[in-house]
Amino acid sequence: MQTAEIRQRWLDYFASRGHTVVPSASLVSDDPTLLFTVAGMVPFVPYLTGLVPAPYPRATSVQKCIRTNDIEEVGKTPRHGTFFQMNGNFSFGDYFKEQAIAYAWEFLTSAEDEGGLGFDPKDLWVTIYEDDDDAFQYWKQTANLPDERIQRLGKGTNYWSTGQPGPAGPCSEIFFDRGPAYGADGGPATDDDRYVEIWNLVFMEYLRGQGTGKDDFEILGELPKKNIDTGMGLERVAFLKQGVENMYEIDQVRPVLDKAAELSGRRYGANHDDDVRMRVIADHVRSALMLIADGVSVSNEGRGYILRRLLRRTVRAMRLLGVETATFPELFPASRDAMKAAYPEVESDFDRISRIAYGEEETFLRTLASGTSILDLAVADTKTKGAGELPGDTAFLLHDTFGFPIDLTLEMAEEAGLTVNRAEFDRLMADQRARAKADAKTKKTALADLSVYSAFRAKGETVFTGYDLLETDTSVLGLIVNGESVQSAAAGDIAEVILAETSLYAESGGQEADAGSIVGNGFDLEVLDVQRPVKGLVSHRVQVRSGEVGVGAAARTVVDAEWRRGATQAHSGTHLVHAALRQILGPQAHQSGSYNKAGYLRLDFAWNQGLSAETRSEIEEVANNAIREDLEVVTRVLPLDEAKALGAMALFGEKYGDLVRVVDIGGPWSRELCGGTHVRHSSEIGIINLVSESSIGSTSRRIESLVGRDAFRDLATERAIVSELTASLKTPREQLPDRISELLANLKAAEKKIAEYESRQLAGRVPELVASATRVGEVTLVSESVGSLRSTDELRQLVTSVRERLGSDAAVVALAAEVSGKPAVIVATNPAARETGVRAGVLARGAAGVLGGGGGGKDDLAQGGGSDVSAIPAALESVTSNLAA
Repeated sequence: MQTAEIRQRWLDYFASRGHTVVPSASLVSDDPTLLFTVAGMVPFVPYLTGLVPAPYPRATSVQKCIRTNDIEEVGKTPRHGTFFQMNGNFSFGDYFKEQAIAYAWEFLTSAEDEGGLGFDPKDLWVTIYEDDDDAFQYWKQTANLPDERIQRLGKGTNYWSTGQPGPAGPCSEIFFDRGPAYGADGGPATDDDRYVEIWNLVFMEYLRGQGTGKDDFEILGELPKKNIDTGMGLERVAFLKQGVENMYEIDQVRPVLDKAAELSGRRYGANHDDDVRMRVIADHVRSALMLIADGVSVSNEGRGYILRRLLRRTVRAMRLLGVETATFPELFPASRDAMKAAYPEVESDFDRISRIAYGEEETFLRTLASGTSILDLAVADTKTKGAGELPGDTAFLLHDTFGFPIDLTLEMAEEAGLTVNRAEFDRLMADQRARAKADAKTKKTALADLSVYSAFRAKGETVFTGYDLLETDTSVLGLIVNGESVQSAAAGDIAEVILAETSLYAESGGQEADAGSIVGNGFDLEVLDVQRPVKGLVSHRVQVRSGEVGVGAAARTVVDAEWRRGATQAHSGTHLVHAALRQILGPQAHQSGSYNKAGYLRLDFAWNQGLSAETRSEIEEVANNAIREDLEVVTRVLPLDEAKALGAMALFGEKYGDLVRVVDIGGPWSRELCGGTHVRHSSEIGIINLVSESSIGSTSRRIESLVGRDAFRDLATERAIVSELTASLKTPREQLPDRISELLANLKAAEKKIAEYESRQLAGRVPELVASATRVGEVTLVSESVGSLRSTDELRQLVTSVRERLGSDAAVVALAAEVSGKPAVIVATNPAARETGVRAGVLARGAAGVLGGGGGGKDDLAQGGGSDVSAIPAALESVTSNLAA
């Protein structure tokens, strides 16, 4: 049974039993505490917790998920995958435990020709929470399972909660017995790979209190509504139904594994280590494909870093299979073809997906080349010192700074006859993880408690009137101070205000929140920010400028008209620049992110090379031509499918409901899904002035532009600068570039002559310095301060010239100078001096310590510096003392 068929059977089964079929949410989670959607229930959390009223009593979905906490286990077990699909059925205060158990058993054991999965009941085991007698009885009466196949387990295993105070409840898990060939008897309690968990039913019926860990918390009482949250692992069921050994061999994953085997010339099933690597490749390619399809781009932080890690682990695994050339152009099409039946977007958007993936592979292959050079130097240095172990901090530097995998470092060090100080590397990695975990915990704590909004959201959605009005009469539904709901806020307080209606735009879609105020009888509130903490609810962060505001008070929202005008100009300008980009570069130059506020816009787009000055000018001209043509801006609210059929562009990373707002500028010339505020005619934008274009990644670029009045002011400033230059240089404006080039050439020639003169001056000082040489033990020493120099390069040239003139007898040269207001010292030794044991690096470090700084270098040439120019004589004296010692 193909994976796509299992998926469809699930949806059909629950749809026929009154469940609303909900499409999968994006892998990019709305939850600010999560990087990704990590479980099927994540999109339903607001309904399960009561924060937002559920729009339907029961629902079903097949949710795309990403988890990377077990990434090191990928490929080693039959069930660990980074990307996976979770089939879920949910009840929001509708049916409960008995019905959920009945649905699960019926779907699993009904015959295939009846729409079920056809599992044999004798192969299924169940676990329940140890005190859940109701679940035990329901399983007995529904499935007629023998007592020994219903195992009672403790709170740490069979009790669900979010890990924080809130909803909780017992759960029941269903396992498939793969048979004696896979492990010992004893059921799921043996915790053996023989028993594969395929379904988890959570009975959300209690409210838990504070506590730590999975089982150390108090149950405070029952929830007012009991909910059902279940999840069936699609990949796990697929590998069982398809009769293969693990999830990497199912129809949606195996083609990539086979392609990796073909490219490497190695046979899957012949070698355990190679098998693990092929499974890692198959998993990571599919995961990266789905992440990029959902709008994630490669970067060095957050979601982008996870994507980069998956792609680089794939390259590493292919390298360990003996393939050092680019393989993504073979691997990604294989994954696309395996996934397109369930997710058509991976085929329709493959051009963009492949550019991101292939670009990252090219970048990492270059990284591997440079990292290999650094590793070669470290290996040579280790061997020179007679050591057999590469320092752990070197391995960590390669991993952390260059993205060089530790497995590759271990492999290459072993080839060179060295080991790696893995304990030190692991300690440094653990320190880094601890810092990241502490940071993540801080952020989670700051954002996690949204329960304060639930009572306000239960009163309905905040009505936004700002598309048509700048002022709106409304009422205060609630006030929040320091995370607590309060009845009033007085002058000087910072508070959140929840209103029934608002004309103030909440930050979203790249558009910054409106500036403005909220006023009423006896109070005046300055609006600091406007956000949507939960879906459908707008919160206004304010400072009470005067008076006192209370819950229930009548109020008026007032948008700063000048701010809004600038914001609409910038947002509409963003649409024009995006349309111009696609017109000039092609449809592959797709917007991947944006930010706009009054007078300014920033647009990120998929492209892998810098834009020429001519291309930038052309983009700017196309956008400004659209302004001059006074194109009409029309907004419509349409069903999502209808909007897409009209060609409206959906932007990656944005979330859309069933109804969407379509913004047309000049009809289809620019047609995008957008919830932002816009001008009514393009001429109202005024002018667009592109001020920069830069790289933000191997496959992404960023354009920044000033808009409207800010653009005019910037151009006026440039005009004033040009006028000043034409007057100063007595050159017409059109001849300025040639005149400035001429002056720069003259300046460069003059600097060259000055450098030649100074070089001769320095050379002229060599005889005098050689004549100052003294004898210290077995070594001839020149130790002098040479005053002020322009650079340490000049000092180094002087030192080496003096050393050459001292002949072949043991000699040391130590010269100091003031360079840019700071002291510098350089020490050089000749071969004869080094044979006596003299090391330039040791002498330079000693002198630099006297100068209040640090230094070092090689045995033949080293330098140091510091902060105390007056200590130069003492620093040079330290060289003499160290030689005499």
